[in-house]
Amino acid sequence: MTNSISLNSVGRTFKGTVALDNVSFTVPENTICGLLGRNGAGKTTIMSLVAGHDRPDSGTARIGDSNPFNDQKTLEKLCFIRDNQRYPDNYRLKHVLRVAPEFFPNWDHQLAADIIRDFRIPAKQDIAKFSRGQLSAVAILIGLACRAPITLFDEPYLGLDATARHLFYDYLIRDFSEHPRTILMSTHLIDEMESLLEQVIIVDQGRILVDSDVDTIKGSATTVSGLTADLDAFLVGRHVISRRSIGGLSTALIHESVSAPIRAEHPLIHFESPSLQDVVAAYGEADTSLAFAATNTSGESR
Repeated sequence: MTNSISLNSVGRTFKGTVALDNVSFTVPENTICGLLGRNGAGKTTIMSLVAGHDRPDSGTARIGDSNPFNDQKTLEKLCFIRDNQRYPDNYRLKHVLRVAPEFFPNWDHQLAADIIRDFRIPAKQDIAKFSRGQLSAVAILIGLACRAPITLFDEPYLGLDATARHLFYDYLIRDFSEHPRTILMSTHLIDEMESLLEQVIIVDQGRILVDSDVDTIKGSATTVSGLTADLDAFLVGRHVISRRSIGGLSTALIHESVSAPIRAEHPLIHFESPSLQDVVAAYGEADTSLAFAATNTSGESR
């Protein structure tokens, strides 16, 4: 399988502030990849580099073997849906439907019509007057109907209610199964989208903390809880990603898949398998250097 997207040792700084620090990852073709992390973690900067809207200060960003920055042939294969997508004044839905096929040769008119119907996108109102949710529906319309080989979604569902969001997920997975392409999507709604994601990249403070599939990420961590004194003893020598204490009770997420024999040796400790949301939230709370070190260990039980 070839790689659609690759970043190698990428650094990017804005006015003395480091936005990306030695970022490297690859996304294979025909994969749905989630780009996860807190606000300001570097997700949008990564997408801007992949989309060719910006270029790194160091390292390389590639679409296939090509540098996307100012490369028209490469950019024709790509659609970048930003969370603050802007449209010309007085633009209406008919203008989008007229212009978009000129940029995207794989445009599917029937899919566009279905999305307009199901999301109830107004046809006779200026897009500038749309609600936040209606703007997201237009972004979803373009991002799906374009069928670009590489599609980037930056928080595409802002303002959508739960029903509309799940409608988006249904459209996404159905159309992806029929017309595979590479999709890189930033999201905060991790629990809702977990089942859609084949690859997950967790970013924090401009660094890649985790790059793996969902099952591996969840399987390499364990939530442990108990009385603080008991948990203190259990955690000695283990990689703790995050920890919370209330009164005499403590809970921690550790970078380790704890085996059944080890669990049996610690009857006073409660063990749980974390959700992807639990893992991402824990990395967001953790000291980045410690979390980064934890992801580079084997994760085996002791």
